Amino acid sequence: MSSFFTEEHEAFRKTVRAFVEKELAPHALEWDRAGIFPREVFNKCGELGFFGINHDPKHGGSGLDYWYVTAFAEELVRSRNAGVNMALLVQSQMATPIINEIGTDEQKREFLAPALSGEKIAALGVSEPGCGSDVAGLRTTARRLGDDYVINGSKMWITNGTRADFLTLAVRTGEAGYGGISLLTFPTDVKGFSVSKKLDKIGNLSSDTAILYFEDCKVPVRYLLGEENAGFYHVMTNFQGERLVAAIIAVAGMEQMVQEAIRYGKEREAFGRPIIGFQVWRHKFVEHLASIEAARRLTYWAVELFDKKEAAVKEISMAKLFAGDLAQKVAYDCQQFHGGMGYIEETDIARAWRDIRLITIGGGTSEVMKEIISKMLF
Repeated sequence: MSSFFTEEHEAFRKTVRAFVEKELAPHALEWDRAGIFPREVFNKCGELGFFGINHDPKHGGSGLDYWYVTAFAEELVRSRNAGVNMALLVQSQMATPIINEIGTDEQKREFLAPALSGEKIAALGVSEPGCGSDVAGLRTTARRLGDDYVINGSKMWITNGTRADFLTLAVRTGEAGYGGISLLTFPTDVKGFSVSKKLDKIGNLSSDTAILYFEDCKVPVRYLLGEENAGFYHVMTNFQGERLVAAIIAVAGMEQMVQEAIRYGKEREAFGRPIIGFQVWRHKFVEHLASIEAARRLTYWAVELFDKKEAAVKEISMAKLFAGDLAQKVAYDCQQFHGGMGYIEETDIARAWRDIRLITIGGGTSEVMKEIISKMLF
């Protein structure tokens, strides 16, 4: 690990770990059952600087490298609550990076700074009922009317959607296809905006996920992020950070699942000996640990390229594909190893098995990752 992380990185990691184990992990089951977690968690994370790790220091960020983000994401896994992790990472690494990269100083003051401090909750509004990974097919429109945009349409699968104070919103301002997409900062107190429905998911239960509706919503033209009709590139670039975080979370989650399964296997006995003593399981965990290490190295290679702002679409897609698919196998075996205890919601492995399923779906499915990689190779 020392070849990737400095003493400063590890000191930061300890700070995150202490917060996660004290403030988040004890409430994992409680918040899942409630289907939400307290807004105060955003405030505390903002106060500790967790949202602005690699963002503009001028507007409340720390301007640190992506290895700090990596350490943050890895330690979040200790919360035992994927929904909380998802919501916090949307705030820090999905909804705000576009504003950090191309927002005006005015937009950064109004939206980025309060999001990084935890005062405001942010959401990313890209996916729609008829278009998930196919961003070029989005239909929510923003029509120019004087000094305003008038927005009509809907968004779906929006994390933090029921209580977001603003959205980083992808809209259609031009012709069909990728050339007519723009990005806006969108305050959710605008007339005509509504949360159509909170979705009941099978996992990540404590993160609110919503369908949003826009009916003649007016926002000023000054909320346009970057140039009109040039938003597709920024959405695609933003996807890389989202997918890389997914790979990091998958690797850290797999390692935690295996280590906790081994601890359980030393204590649980069957036929007069600890169940970890059976060769079939020892060998299976050895195989998994070897594969996890391979996934970690591939993911860290993608992190290194991403941190240097080098082209890393292929490597990030490979990392998400490999780590995401492997996580399904690891979670299944770790749950199976726990027997009946692995089928009880109170146990960490049961919830981890349920929640890890999203890694191969969110941010682009495994099939989409394969298509991206194949186009780049062939």
